[in-house]
Amino acid sequence: MKSDKNNPKEIFAWKMYDWANSAFYTTVVGALFGPYLTDVTQRAVGENGIVMPLGPFGSITAKSFFPTCVSIAVFLQVFVLPVMGAVADYSHLKKRMMVLACYLAVLATCLLYFVTGHLYLLGGLLFIIANLGFGASNVLYNSFLGEIATEDQRDKVSSRGFAYGYLGGGLLLGLNFLLVNSAPRLGMGTAMAVRLSLLSAGVWWGAFAVITFAALKNRQPAKALPPDKTFVTIGFSELGRTFRELSRLRHTLRYLISYLFYNDGIQTVISMASVFMAQELFKERGLETDQSFLLLIFLLVQFVAIFGALLFERLAYLINTKNAILVSLVIWCAIVVYGYAFLHTTRGAWAMASVIAIVLGGSQALSRSLFSQMIPRGRE
Repeated sequence: MKSDKNNPKEIFAWKMYDWANSAFYTTVVGALFGPYLTDVTQRAVGENGIVMPLGPFGSITAKSFFPTCVSIAVFLQVFVLPVMGAVADYSHLKKRMMVLACYLAVLATCLLYFVTGHLYLLGGLLFIIANLGFGASNVLYNSFLGEIATEDQRDKVSSRGFAYGYLGGGLLLGLNFLLVNSAPRLGMGTAMAVRLSLLSAGVWWGAFAVITFAALKNRQPAKALPPDKTFVTIGFSELGRTFRELSRLRHTLRYLISYLFYNDGIQTVISMASVFMAQELFKERGLETDQSFLLLIFLLVQFVAIFGALLFERLAYLINTKNAILVSLVIWCAIVVYGYAFLHTTRGAWAMASVIAIVLGGSQALSRSLFSQMIPRGRE
């Protein structure tokens, strides 16, 4: 029987989801929303004002509000993703669930436009919803990799997918840079330009995702839901069974544990970079945050990361995927040390961003590809 894998049309459609949703991660998470929400919150409650007291655990301040929202979104994914996986596996709704998660996140992203004045709590809530939808749709999206590409093609397809993402996200980020930089000449304030940029990320994501959903096919037959189970219980029982299976797949288990830690570090750097630079390079010196500078930094990362993803694809071919990932992680460790101990100038920020761009695409794309090669058939 002829395999339907490696279909160029479907692989292109799959890669276009990276093009679509990278707008959210570059414009919203990476470049603009963190500093914007922090600024809105500080204006509402004071620079070091308390957003929410936590009793003996301290309090959430204006500066820590955005990082707290990121942490809450990640924590909630632990409960949401197993249930979504069960619905997808047992109701033949994998693609539909991806569509639902995608457009819920798109709606929340578009509504960020209305976060002004004292609506910082609404901003935090919308960001959590958008981040949850982004994570949920991405898990389902990544699971299609093993279904659309044969094992020998996955490094290539995964890396090219990230390259599409960096290009798409970078193009929108470039347009948003022009908007923010031209705001005074257009008769609008910087805050309005940022809000329009946030809105554009949602519109971009939702519009280009249509290409993916038009061509991506469901392959897995629906499984019968046991009569004594619900989607919630079967989701967590499947998760438990997966962990029991992993105890027999030692290499896969070790990889997942290591991935949990190093990917969390990478995501923290990406999501906190703009807030960190805004505070270190501007706020701590009594200066207004230069949104154009932050946008240019992330624009550099986006376009250099395209070549980084392709470079590490070649490196994986030469020294194997695992060793290429290890090389990227050594560089990530050096980046974190530099940012903590030596980042004091905008020139240093440019240098750090250049190195991040080179390793970002490679570490993410190859991690996705390596895991897809380690999953037992039928357990995607």
